[in-house]
Amino acid sequence: MQKRNKMDITSYHQKYFRPSCFKALNLRFDSWEFYSLFSEKTHDQIKLPPELTRTSEDTLLNYFSVLREAENMGGRSCGTVGQVRTPFPIAYNFLSKEYQNKLSYDEYFNSFAGIGHTSLIKLCRVPDGKRGIKFFYEIETIEGFKGKRAEYFGYSYGFIQLIHEKEGYRISDLSKFEEDFLCAPYHGWDHDGEAVVEV
Repeated sequence: MQKRNKMDITSYHQKYFRPSCFKALNLRFDSWEFYSLFSEKTHDQIKLPPELTRTSEDTLLNYFSVLREAENMGGRSCGTVGQVRTPFPIAYNFLSKEYQNKLSYDEYFNSFAGIGHTSLIKLCRVPDGKRGIKFFYEIETIEGFKGKRAEYFGYSYGFIQLIHEKEGYRISDLSKFEEDFLCAPYHGWDHDGEAVVEV
């Protein structure tokens, strides 16, 4: 794939991977060269470049930019999707050491079962009562289901907490709630991620 400039990747991504009108925020790595630095390495052999985790916001934008091209669809007949599984061990290194001790690499990888593409569409720092670093996020994913020949769009939201470690900022906790498109319109604000944040 030829390298595209920033404007090109944005319009390409918007045209082919997006149904919603929110612009994707995770468009930082637009070529295979970045992924090739890590392609033959396991998660425990990877050391992230320090510039990826200098600030808490950079950490999250880079984390989701890596995951944008990650695919864990199981059997797929149309060929290679994105950067296939190469992004997962890279992304795992954005987690803090303590979080990695609670969530093994295999559990982390399996949490993406059925997902073939991820777009970060909202990222907002929110107050944390413990004076920590906390963000609200929303993602749009392209998902495949067993026995189906087509993929579908899914939305999830949640909160991410970060801490500063010796090597930079790392994710110390992450919650994820799948958007419920039937209960939300019928049953009110408690099913609406934006309303939860406002409350």
